[in-house]
Amino acid sequence: MSSNLSILYDTIRWEEKALFDAAKEKGINTKMVDCKSLSISLDKSKEDFGTVIQRCVSYYRSLHSTAALEGKGVNVINSLNTSIYAGNKLFTHMLLLKHGVPTPYSAVAFSEEAALELLDKKGYPMVLKPTVGSWGRMIALLKDRDSAEGIIESRESMYPIYQVYYLEEFVVRPPRDIRAIMVGDKVVAAIYRYSGDGQWKTNMALGGKAEVCKVTKELEDMCIKAKNAVQGQIVGIDLMESKENGLVIHEINNTTEYKNTVRVTGVNIPALMIDYALESRK
Repeated sequence: MSSNLSILYDTIRWEEKALFDAAKEKGINTKMVDCKSLSISLDKSKEDFGTVIQRCVSYYRSLHSTAALEGKGVNVINSLNTSIYAGNKLFTHMLLLKHGVPTPYSAVAFSEEAALELLDKKGYPMVLKPTVGSWGRMIALLKDRDSAEGIIESRESMYPIYQVYYLEEFVVRPPRDIRAIMVGDKVVAAIYRYSGDGQWKTNMALGGKAEVCKVTKELEDMCIKAKNAVQGQIVGIDLMESKENGLVIHEINNTTEYKNTVRVTGVNIPALMIDYALESRK
């Protein structure tokens, strides 16, 4: 029997279970597809997946499975363009800049020497981020020349993506950021994410806490611009409240996590995602 909807995953988290349960409650014929068990013939044969909600944690599985499926005419949410643009912090930043969305100051260098020279000119502290990555991994606060030399030198022997030195200003802000969940052209819910004890990062996996954030017109307008910049449909957008520049957007998440947003706000985000995915076929 054909499927109206497929949820493509490589790790089953709370979010994927919630999506499947929401579809089941609505009586929608849905199948869970493990990307690790998936093979796709790259020819003109048809693939019977219905609409696919892309939920792979792995950037590379997500990117390449989306390319293969979309190339064969499958409706994938989010699209390949969004996977490419939102999956890379440098790409995201340049598109936000092009679309007039406020962002933190950022710069990129392509060697250890160029990165250190840039830091000496701009000044410390700055934040070093991998262009591809999530959950706060491989992000480092460079407080001075000594710490920068040690951290950057250690990355010279890593995979080449880590030798692209994406540097972002250390934004002076309250000890929190904002995660806004967008479904279509609407911010359906938003939360403040507070830093855990002794942490400057706000990732919930690092012990942070969350509370409801009121969705203002300014926040929603910025998020709509940001979503459109990366051609997104269902995305998570991370913002900071800069004491100098007001709201700035520093990241867009292609396969966003929303467990804590549901827990804190009570908004049934998975049900809204299912409704949107089915509507997108029309």
